[in-house]
Amino acid sequence: MKNGTPKDYSEDMYKFYFEVGEWGGQALAVIESFLGHTHSNNIIHLEFGYELTMPIQCAPDLVKRLIEKNIGVYQVVRGEKTQESWR
Repeated sequence: MKNGTPKDYSEDMYKFYFEVGEWGGQALAVIESFLGHTHSNNIIHLEFGYELTMPIQCAPDLVKRLIEKNIGVYQVVRGEKTQESWR
């Protein structure tokens, strides 16, 4: 396992910024559904997207779900590791 890389399959949580084409709260609904009730409470709405925390290996899956709903993903930025745990 390589912490902080795409091969990180731990439950370590990282901050992410998702810049998305939001319309009518659709992107937020997809993100909330993906994260589940507990983790969706920490989503921060920014001008052009959302900041959230999740494990690294979840990022491609969330991007895929947004794209499946025809929501534009303009950038994904991974930030620092947090003290939270996925479980």
